Amino acid sequence: MSSIDEIRSARLKKLELLKKAGVDPYPADAKRELSFAEAVQNFDQLAKEKTLKWLSGRVMSIRSAGAIIFITLYDGTASFQALFKKDVLSEEKLKFWNKVVDIGDFVEVQGTFFVTQRGEKTIEVHDWRMLSKSLLPLPEKWHGLQDIEERFRKRYLDVLMNPEIKDIFIKKEKFWDVTRKFLKREGFLEVETPTLEVTTGGAEARPFQTHHNDFDMDVYLRISVGELWQKRLLAAGFPKVFEIGRVYRNEGSSPEHAQEFTGMEFYASYMDYRQGMEFTERMIKEVAQETFGTLQFKTHGKKVDLSKKWEHIPYVDTVKKMLKIDVLTTTEKEMMKKLDELKVNYEGTNRERLTDSLWKYCRKQIVGPAWLIDVPKLVSPLSKAKPENPLLTERVQLILAGAEMTNGFSELNDPVDQRDRFEVQRKLIEGGDKEAMMPDEEFVEMLEYGMPPAFGFAYGERLFSFLVDKPLRETQLFPLMKPEQNVTGKKLRIKKE
Repeated sequence: MSSIDEIRSARLKKLELLKKAGVDPYPADAKRELSFAEAVQNFDQLAKEKTLKWLSGRVMSIRSAGAIIFITLYDGTASFQALFKKDVLSEEKLKFWNKVVDIGDFVEVQGTFFVTQRGEKTIEVHDWRMLSKSLLPLPEKWHGLQDIEERFRKRYLDVLMNPEIKDIFIKKEKFWDVTRKFLKREGFLEVETPTLEVTTGGAEARPFQTHHNDFDMDVYLRISVGELWQKRLLAAGFPKVFEIGRVYRNEGSSPEHAQEFTGMEFYASYMDYRQGMEFTERMIKEVAQETFGTLQFKTHGKKVDLSKKWEHIPYVDTVKKMLKIDVLTTTEKEMMKKLDELKVNYEGTNRERLTDSLWKYCRKQIVGPAWLIDVPKLVSPLSKAKPENPLLTERVQLILAGAEMTNGFSELNDPVDQRDRFEVQRKLIEGGDKEAMMPDEEFVEMLEYGMPPAFGFAYGERLFSFLVDKPLRETQLFPLMKPEQNVTGKKLRIKKE
């Protein structure tokens, strides 16, 4: 078996043969008249007309049998078979093909259409042309790329050789397309909000920090899809707004977490969390049905049926039932003792982080679909408190297969309460909590001018990844990777200032 370097060297020689023959191995133009999908769809008419047509694609296989050659071409829409015959193409052009073409090259062929004895739709080639000469070989068809790091690094090969992977990203585009169409149909305006912020808001997460040279100040990449900006738009008189965009969080990686991902957030004036649960349940069911053609899923070893009744699970009562501990009244010392008993790793010893860690342990036991309700005010700095119990909030989260899929709540529009809650977050930051929410005084000022009662809601790539039962990075086209070797074997070096 030849090494990669030997294969590349041989293909470079073929590249020189093309150039010596006066053939441009990388022309800018293509003569393509039909995609392969169109050729398949209109095949009967094309075969009947016997007119010459140009098709273009990548060579995926070559099978020689004496004076004839069968090749399989692929153009992203479908695969198509081409037949080279010496008495049709000419012996000279056939020999040149054999000298310079490899699997992986992009070519175009001109010919007429017929069906082989085996019933395969085929184009009989009368002429051909090189469109792009490949210098490195494609992975073997039946084995593909096996190493997960190599698959992510060379995603273009992973998608090319694995139809299942390609289908994931077709479905992902559908997922966001249906989400967008649903919200627009319901009267929401799509907006764009800043991705660079002076203070990050809308979530509790550690941000990425960078420097704005022109203003000579540090700024942050956003950690939510413009939550505090979208609420400003409600105050501006837009009744319903939404955004689908990228979010950045400088945190650890896991099957459910990535530092960069796509999220959706919407905000609807005059809607509360009860109405919001009904609305978003209808939305998620439509998105799932339209994207996957079903509401029944197997994910993370559990069966989830979105068509059944979505139960309501109170936060405090659930923790109390599972762990015999009341997160509203117990001491931090008792919380840490319980977490140690459960062998749960936790960061931070403040009450907010301990409460969240206890809940996350319980959450893993819930299959769902279930709405988490009555979330403590301590872990919900932007949601409206419940009138009947100010220690709890009108916050809801969809739980599937032990994980949080969504986040929504009746939005806090009391400026005095919001300022007090930001002050709690400020003290957490001063105490070393790197995930606490940064106070935003300009946002509080907006609330003092007045913002209508509203419901806000968000979900992101995690929901999609759970529905396809894949780790989050598996559902990203190009997840962030550390620099690796280039084709010459030399380590890529990043210069540090």
